[in-house]
Amino acid sequence: MSTTEMDPLDSLLFSLSKTLCSPFAVFLQLQGCSICLILALGWACAAYVRNREIKRMKDSMQRGNSFAFLCQDIMELEHSNQVNLPRVSVVMPLKGFGEHNLHNWRSQITSLYGGPLEFIFVVESTEDPAYHAVSMLTSELKEEVDAKIIVAGLSTTCSQKVHNQLVGVDKMHKDSKYVLFLDDDVRFHPGSIGALTTEMEKNPDIFIQTGYPLDLPSGSLGSYCIYEYHMPCSMGFATGGRTFFLWGGCMMASSYHLLSMHADDFRLDRYGVVSGLRDGGYSDDMTLAAISGAHKRLITSPPVAVFPHPLASDLSFSRYWNYLRKQTFVLESYLTKVNWIMNRALFTVHCYLSWGFVTPYLMAIVHVTAALRMYIKGYSVEETTFTFGGLTLVGCLAVCTIVELLSMWNLTRIEVHLCNMLSPEAPNLSLATYNWALVFIALIVDNFLYPISAFRSHFTQSINWSGIRYHLKNGKIFKIERSKDMGPTYTDLGGKHLGKKGAPPKLSFLSCLSRSFAQWYQPKKYDS
Repeated sequence: MSTTEMDPLDSLLFSLSKTLCSPFAVFLQLQGCSICLILALGWACAAYVRNREIKRMKDSMQRGNSFAFLCQDIMELEHSNQVNLPRVSVVMPLKGFGEHNLHNWRSQITSLYGGPLEFIFVVESTEDPAYHAVSMLTSELKEEVDAKIIVAGLSTTCSQKVHNQLVGVDKMHKDSKYVLFLDDDVRFHPGSIGALTTEMEKNPDIFIQTGYPLDLPSGSLGSYCIYEYHMPCSMGFATGGRTFFLWGGCMMASSYHLLSMHADDFRLDRYGVVSGLRDGGYSDDMTLAAISGAHKRLITSPPVAVFPHPLASDLSFSRYWNYLRKQTFVLESYLTKVNWIMNRALFTVHCYLSWGFVTPYLMAIVHVTAALRMYIKGYSVEETTFTFGGLTLVGCLAVCTIVELLSMWNLTRIEVHLCNMLSPEAPNLSLATYNWALVFIALIVDNFLYPISAFRSHFTQSINWSGIRYHLKNGKIFKIERSKDMGPTYTDLGGKHLGKKGAPPKLSFLSCLSRSFAQWYQPKKYDS
């Protein structure tokens, strides 16, 4: 076959493949391989920290400590030690009621912490489905746990979640030394509160303690995208000690400061914790992390602070997109100029690395397609501009991807094992439920969409969170809009019913994106 008879599309494909072997294109593809290997290394380090804790627990059990899932030294369970444990108040802001909530709440309030402990459930109003569900639970366990429900009312100067948290802190017991903020979509281990409190007592310099979720995908692509989004972030929480990150689903602080922090941090508004949250605060964890950094305070994440996070069985792609929008929107909120610079740096680096990760796979598609066309059509190498250098790069990318997925699999395996050891009474979690083909697809999809979501958040400066639209100005909430017809019937991750009439239409992947781009310029039009 002569070159004049070559299909024009094939000729274009071979030329494009050759262009993608230029020095700059090779750099981009090798950069993608480097990103894969860096992620693999980070997950390997995180796996080492988690696995070290598993070995410690097993060694403790071999020495006769059958309660290693509660404490390192069985002598800590002596009555003389238990009576001296500090009082802890657990504040849980609630919104809606879903398939996993009852199980999660039970795991949180049936703690085996030996000290004084109170649970404060905070809802926006009695019309919230969560109010009736948690009322039944607290009535059932009223003889066993100290729990109460607080109706916080509507927020006016900050996000509803932050408002609920601050109302909960205001209502907590006056003698509480520590306050622990928990989201209602994670399962707690029996010894988690004790482990967090022990670390706080050991090191008075700790400002806040935190943890991180282990996502349990439900099988949909959206749920795997959320799992993939959280996995790179999990490296920063698997340090076994100091970290610079905070996860709002679990924060302990002194009651003097707030969150899994000291209770007095909140009471006395030390470091501006309360005012920073109350006066325009959108994100609890980003605000507190900024305060911690500004005052050079210590944030830690114990190696046992990893919590199962079951995702809704009907988690659609549109709900994943809404969740991603909320995650990128937090980078638009800030307290100080330094905080703004840090957020811009995170924004830039994350967007660059996300598309830097995806680009080599798009190039690889071109190289592989060109090779297949040459084979199918029977073209000789001399007839085409095809070069085998492109296939070499594809091979390198394939190897790096396999290494990356193996490292992610290993970390997930270890965290599943650790969670099973920390909750011996609960049904065992299994790695067999994970679909690794979907995990790979989610890697590409999530990293492709992250910059799109981030840029949209930057240019709109508004977000619809569970039926409430927040508008930012200079990094703080300055306007809150509510409407009976605004927002979804269900929340993004847990599939919780929010008590709204009607159900949202199921959107396809393309419909979700087209709606989102249209909403970029006309956000109010699409609130209903």
